[in-house]
Amino acid sequence: MNEINRKATQKLGFATNIGEAYKLCDFKPAYGYLFPELVEGYDFWGHGDIDVIFGDIRQFITDEVLENHELVNVRHDFISGYFLLLENNEKMNTLFMRSKDYRKVLSSSIHYCFDETNFQWGEFTDLNTYPKRKHEVESMMHLVKRLEKNNELKTYFDFHVIEGLPGRLKWEKGKLFYKNAYEIMLYHMIYFKKVFKPKNVPDPLPDVFSISPTRIYHH
Repeated sequence: MNEINRKATQKLGFATNIGEAYKLCDFKPAYGYLFPELVEGYDFWGHGDIDVIFGDIRQFITDEVLENHELVNVRHDFISGYFLLLENNEKMNTLFMRSKDYRKVLSSSIHYCFDETNFQWGEFTDLNTYPKRKHEVESMMHLVKRLEKNNELKTYFDFHVIEGLPGRLKWEKGKLFYKNAYEIMLYHMIYFKKVFKPKNVPDPLPDVFSISPTRIYHH
């Protein structure tokens, strides 16, 4: 974290304050700008989380999607910090700077949920619009909605994920299915990781495994 602090402070031109690992979430939208050497040569770059089981990403994020959008999201209602793609160019790599509050966010040790909604998930879910309730900082989702309204950004929002504890999930040779009927792109284990504590992880991973509300088991 000290190394990232030094790098961010040097690149941004003001002192950043990463006091704990969770604060890194606020820096996700800036990674393309902070680490250009890591994204050089790629058409898109992205940020995500480690509590994710992926299915067949390219089944959903097709060439057509990438060719026609600058920002690609896998929820229909708000930005999913656990999987977001941005076109690799100056406009998108500096998009976070168009938030009027980015300096406040990145110079503070407080976690603002800047990569998503400034903790206003419910308002975007209920209204699917720019929240009317006052927000402390202009998060990436608030920024994206503002730019969308002005036709300044080509965005992709669709629902390709499952969260919660649904059970009836099956991973088979790189593809992920729900109820053996619906293919999904990823399962975000935001709650599942709190109830599932694996004792033994098979190595190599099996070609097929299932996910119940409480555990993962292989066939």
